[in-house]
Parts: sequence; structure tokens; C-alpha cells
Amino acid sequence: MPRTALTREEVLEAAGALVRQHGPGALTMRRLAAELGTAVTSIYWHVGNRESLLDALVERTVQEMGAIRPVGRTPAQRVVSVARGLRRELRERPHLIAMVHERGLTERMFLPAQQALVHEMHAAGLRGTRAAEAVRAVQFQVVGFVLVERNRERSPVQSPGEGELWDDATTAEHDPALARALARPADPERLFTASVRALVSALVDT
Repeated sequence: MPRTALTREEVLEAAGALVRQHGPGALTMRRLAAELGTAVTSIYWHVGNRESLLDALVERTVQEMGAIRPVGRTPAQRVVSVARGLRRELRERPHLIAMVHERGLTERMFLPAQQALVHEMHAAGLRGTRAAEAVRAVQFQVVGFVLVERNRERSPVQSPGEGELWDDATTAEHDPALARALARPADPERLFTASVRALVSALVDT
């Protein structure tokens, strides 16, 4: 029996989950209605047609990306926290981010994170062009890192792999710890945090 009590927020939440898991192509009004246990007409009543629903999802994504809040005792720590939060949000919703980009709203989506970074750059004593360049350096670092991560995840199995490439007697003899470390799979979270901290330390007087 179709459910009768349904809210617009529930519809958007279910639609967003479908897009995150399977991409925009999987989002049909009929499938969404089945997920919610309701009639298709109820979906139309709450969000309009499919294009209106996609527009609402894009707007919701933009708003969610604006919810990143800095944490930490120093400006540098808070900048790193914004960068980590931004990376997490971008990785959790790639299909939705792509939809935002297709609708020409990418700059608006990044504005809240930029504003948070500006606040911290000012707190660190940076002003003008120097502060603007620091904000963009952090933003570009995050976006570039996420793009590299996705490319590595989509790549076919490599042969030879890193482990084999770094299993070299000469390298191991000169710096065996380095050879062992590069032979192991990269830890993206640790690598990201280390790279952002290094960047921020060069930009902000900690």
C-alpha cells in the first residue's frame, strides 16, 4: 500500500542517495517512487518533473558544501580542517558535484569554503593578493588531489606495480626504508594531510 506521509526533504534525500550510488542515469521518477514506497504522482507533487528534481538536488548539494566549518586552535590548523572537509565532501558525492558543474554553479559551490579560508588567512595576518593566492592554492590543492585519487581508482591494474618497480637492489641499498615505503600502497588520507600541512606552513606563519 502506498505511503501517504511524505516530505520534500525525504524525496530529495532518497534521490540524492540514488545519484550518489548509481549516477544521474539511475534516477527515474518510477524508481524513486519505488524506493520511497509511494506513487509516482506523489513524487511529482513534491518536486515537480525530473529536471526540477535534478535542479533541487544541485541546489541542495551547493548548500551542503557550504556547511564546512573550520576547527582548530590556530589559523593554520583551521585551514587544514577546511581542506580536509572539502576533500571529504567532494569524494562523497562525485556525481552530484558533476551535476553542479554541468549547471555552471561550481564557483558558487566553492564560495563558502573560500570565505572560510579568507577568514583564516586574515586571522593569520595575510591580506590582499597574498591572501587571495593562498586561498586559491589550498583550493587547487584539494581539487587536484581529488582528481588524482579518482584517476588512480579508475585505472586498470598496473603491471608492473609500484611494489615491483621499487624492488630494485641499487635503490634498496642506498635507501632501503624509502624503497620499502614506495613499494607499499599509498595512504591517501595521510598523504593528503601531509601535503596540505606542508602547503599551509609555507603560506601561513604558524
